Amino acid sequence: MPSKQGPSTLADVAASAGVSIATVSKVLNGRADVGPGTRARVQSILQQHDYMARRSEPVEHALQGATVELVFHGQLTSYSVEVLKGVVEAATQACATVAVTLRPREMGPGVKPSVDWVRDLTKLGRSAVIDVVDDLRQGDLAALSRAHLPLVVIDPLRLPHRQVTSVGTTNFSGGLTATQHLISLGHRRIAYLGSNAAFAHNQARLHGYRAGLEAEGITVPTGYVRNVGPRFEDGLAGGGVLFGLSKPPTAVFAVTDECAAGVMEAARARGLRVPKDLSVVGFDDTQITRLLSPPLTSVHQPLREMGVMALRTALRLAAGETIDSHHVELATELVVRSSTAAPSS
Repeated sequence: MPSKQGPSTLADVAASAGVSIATVSKVLNGRADVGPGTRARVQSILQQHDYMARRSEPVEHALQGATVELVFHGQLTSYSVEVLKGVVEAATQACATVAVTLRPREMGPGVKPSVDWVRDLTKLGRSAVIDVVDDLRQGDLAALSRAHLPLVVIDPLRLPHRQVTSVGTTNFSGGLTATQHLISLGHRRIAYLGSNAAFAHNQARLHGYRAGLEAEGITVPTGYVRNVGPRFEDGLAGGGVLFGLSKPPTAVFAVTDECAAGVMEAARARGLRVPKDLSVVGFDDTQITRLLSPPLTSVHQPLREMGVMALRTALRLAAGETIDSHHVELATELVVRSSTAAPSS
């Protein structure tokens, strides 16, 4: 009999039976895809925990006490903070716990191989994993699958596929809207500073940028599209190159707010005034947009809402539920501030 005080949770039953929460949920719901031996063991543990009387309770209550592993890669940014807020908010509402991990992008000293990492997650009783800006190795994905640990990816770097559940935003629409805004102000020399050319969100934003220009018959000059990276220092370096061109742009659309902040600093160093001499648009609409001078026009990416949806989806998968779509995109929206204006010449 369990020694824990208070009613047992689905996570308690799963831990006692040595199976995933999803397996316990399948047994409760009478699903056929559970082996006879496993089913008998789980049913025995359910009786020991006096859980059968509560089998009709909704998922959000059944999963009280569940712990979800939230995985970031590399340095945390203002983007990361907004996503974290959403995940924690949803977890609080669901009476679940969030454990945060920084998993390096590359293998090295102190970085556990995939099998060991996932084994640790299982021993710790994790119910699911949320990966932010998916950079999990193939070994990680395979190990999570073998351990029956549900995975939800926020803002996938690669094109979504059915084997991975993910939450993203309308990146193409965001890139198109940002470019159309600059065109509406009268800009024709508009540059794009992106991140890794292979990343899906960068490709979508770039395609939106190009579509906006092509619709108005505007040609992109050589050197106006550069994949430099998402950080402040990337925008600083990329902006310096753009402003050194024989015919520099009058507006720059940057792949992130931090990159846009770097562009604004590069402009200041060259004596260019924003927005009088140069208009700048970012992407994400993080807190940094309000701290810059002037405040940054940015494509709002609903980062907190993405975190909320990812957490709720992870709990549903952990409970063995079937979800409607393996990939969901939330809408972006342009937020106009003081960093964009009509070109001075």
